[in-house]
Amino acid sequence: MQTIDHIHKTSISEQVYTQLRDRILKKVLPVGAELPSERELSETLGVNRGAVREAIKRLQQARLVRVRHGGATQVENFEAEGGLELLPSLIVNAQGQVNLEVARGIVALRKALAPVVAGQAAVHGGKALADVLKPVIANMQNTSELPKLQQLAFDFWALVVQGSGNVVFKLAFNSMNQTYLAAWNTLTLVMQDEFRDVDTLTQLMQAIEAGEQRRCEVLARQHVELGSRALNAALGTA
Repeated sequence: MQTIDHIHKTSISEQVYTQLRDRILKKVLPVGAELPSERELSETLGVNRGAVREAIKRLQQARLVRVRHGGATQVENFEAEGGLELLPSLIVNAQGQVNLEVARGIVALRKALAPVVAGQAAVHGGKALADVLKPVIANMQNTSELPKLQQLAFDFWALVVQGSGNVVFKLAFNSMNQTYLAAWNTLTLVMQDEFRDVDTLTQLMQAIEAGEQRRCEVLARQHVELGSRALNAALGTA
C-alpha cells in the first residue's frame, strides 16, 4: 500500500474510512486490489483494530470493497457498484481540482430530473405545496442580493422535491445537494442567471398550485437550462 497519513486520535474510525475511501475513489487503490489485513492497517495507521474493522464495514456498506471468503478485503468497481452518495467525494480529483467529468454528469442529471420532479410535485403537492412555496417566492421577490437568492432557490427546490412524493427523488436530491454544497461559493456567480429567474419560479409555483403537470415540466426545464448553460460554459463544455 502506498504511503498514507498517520491517523489522529479523534474520530478514528471516520478518519480511517475517509482515507481508504478517497484512495479507492481516486483509484490509488485499483479495482481488484486487496487491502492489507486489519492488523497491518492498524499498525500502519497507528489505530486500534476496532476502528479499522468499523471503517471496513462502512466501505462494504458503500459497496467500495467486499470481504472475500477467508477474510481478504478486495476493492470493488465503484462505478459499477456504488451509489449517488459517493458523488460528494468524487467531485474533487486526485490533483485537488474539480473533476470535470463528474461535474458535467451532475449538470446533465439535474437537467434531466428537474422537469420530472416538478411535474410530480404538481400531481402530489398541489395547493398544499404551493402554500409553503409562496413565502419563499415572496422573499425572492423582495431581495436583489445574490447570496440570498441562491439560498432561497435552494430552499424552493428542496420543498418541490419533498412535495413530489417520490422517495427516490428525495434521496437523489440529498446526494446531489451534498455535492452542490461543496461548491456553494463557486456557484454563486456562475449560476446567477438562474438564481435571479424569480419570474419562472413564480409561474412554476402557480402551475403546481393548479396541478398542471406538463406546464410544470416545461417551466422547470426552462429554468434549470439557465444554470446548465452557465455551468457547461464554466466547465468548458462545447
